[in-house]
Amino acid sequence: MPRMMKMPTIFTFFLTIVTFLTFSQAKADSTQISNDRILKFGIHVSAMGKLDPHFAAGSQDRAFADMVFNGLLRYEPGNAPRIEPDLAQETPEFKLIDGKQVWTILLRKGVMFHAGPKTEPYELTADDVVFSLNKSKDKKLCAYAGGYADITVKKIDLYTVQIILDKPVSPILFFPKIANYGGGFIVSKKAIKTMGYDGFKRHPVGTGPFAFEALGKKYLSLKTHDRYFRGKPLLDGVQIYFIPDIKDREKAFERGDLDVIAASNKKGWMESLQNKENMIIDSHGVGEVATIHFNTQIKPLDDIRVRQAIAFSLSRQGFLDTTNPKFSGGVYSPVPEQFLPGGLSLEDVRLLGLEYPQNIDKARQLLKDAGYPAGFTLDLVSSEKRVYRTYYDTLKKQLAKVNITCNVKIVTHSSMHKQIRKSSKPIVIYPAWRPNADVYLTRFFHSDSIVVTGKKPDTNFSHYNKIDKLIEAARLEIDPKKQINLWVQAQIRILNDMVAYPIMYTKQLFIRKKYVDYGHALISTMALYPQFTEKTNLNKNN
Repeated sequence: MPRMMKMPTIFTFFLTIVTFLTFSQAKADSTQISNDRILKFGIHVSAMGKLDPHFAAGSQDRAFADMVFNGLLRYEPGNAPRIEPDLAQETPEFKLIDGKQVWTILLRKGVMFHAGPKTEPYELTADDVVFSLNKSKDKKLCAYAGGYADITVKKIDLYTVQIILDKPVSPILFFPKIANYGGGFIVSKKAIKTMGYDGFKRHPVGTGPFAFEALGKKYLSLKTHDRYFRGKPLLDGVQIYFIPDIKDREKAFERGDLDVIAASNKKGWMESLQNKENMIIDSHGVGEVATIHFNTQIKPLDDIRVRQAIAFSLSRQGFLDTTNPKFSGGVYSPVPEQFLPGGLSLEDVRLLGLEYPQNIDKARQLLKDAGYPAGFTLDLVSSEKRVYRTYYDTLKKQLAKVNITCNVKIVTHSSMHKQIRKSSKPIVIYPAWRPNADVYLTRFFHSDSIVVTGKKPDTNFSHYNKIDKLIEAARLEIDPKKQINLWVQAQIRILNDMVAYPIMYTKQLFIRKKYVDYGHALISTMALYPQFTEKTNLNKNN
């Protein structure tokens, strides 16, 4: 008589069948009719976040926005942070007129918007650019409104726009505002006016190489934009499948159901892969920086001794040990000195006495001095994504050594982004990349950016308000050396007040079939995925 299968085996088998059926149903539901020229991409989340590019936060949102929309400038595919013209004919220069900085932008002619549910394809003009950048100024219509509040946008003629700043800034700070990132994406004025903003959020219309087609529970389907201004894409479309479990993505990839998948930086995972001869493993920047943000306005973290105690409880190496060392490294200031000017190195923070090396005895004494000898409990929220769960799990284990209990609720990635912005959490771990030091410091540490209550709510999870003047002075400083010095001063204050504990950076990791040609070298991308453009191809017959 055959031996009975053990319960874990039955459960695993059941999950495999469910995953396969779900994936198959998503494929069947798609409106795409040809599979040979459609790239199938497995991503590490369970659902789509936002379709409006001005609210793109999760990696799935950023990938979608990158394929469907353009900016006036763009980060060169596969080679960020290098910037080049996109919808603009050329990289603009500024003039000072009556004390104001005026940037004049000449638009490409013949750029066509996708067809929408209620609009035919039409040519992009200055009206769309003015409308888009004004939308980006409205905090109800853009998550990045804080970076656009001080600009004025004017239409000069059908293909000319002027952007006016009362306070001049350097090109290194201005260009990211009009690039294909954050609030820089250009949307269709006619589509939004015709079907309403709610309609646009369900069916966005842009000018990119791919157009929105359909959104299901487990997939997103894009079709080719035949009239794309850089030429018709080589692909017929892209399908994004939401598969949060890496094992499920692996199986779908091995079956040939997926062409590209988001991989795992978990230590030992890459070595466990089978059939490596049939795949290409790509590691690229940008290196997203994970930082622990402490809420300085709620108990018990309003006491600096508690924040310092937590810092001394932590081991940065303990976090690094959870990842493959080939794709990660320690970070010692909010601005990563490995990638951007204005950050602090390990040597710098040691000289300043701001490293906070793990010291459990010191942490316990600080907690005792603050009135918490028995510790306390924190209720936190984490994304379902493995990297977030790993960060919070490591935090939980390390803080347990000083009797701090962390109750961590796991939610979908998009839900996490909503929750940490709509209500105050005692601690938020947030991996992010930003294009320069000003954006890092402004969005995470300027008082205007405080979540919920700030003038321009963004991602200041710490509710910190002590370095506004330094951030603002650096933003207006034209001398690079003086500007960097101000950024460094701001971060010294952040670390001294223990407002945030920078942990580490991790590079992006993806796996593709050998027949997938991205169409560009892959060094670094702002969109947090390898980037599928009009040049991306599937060379299955080669």
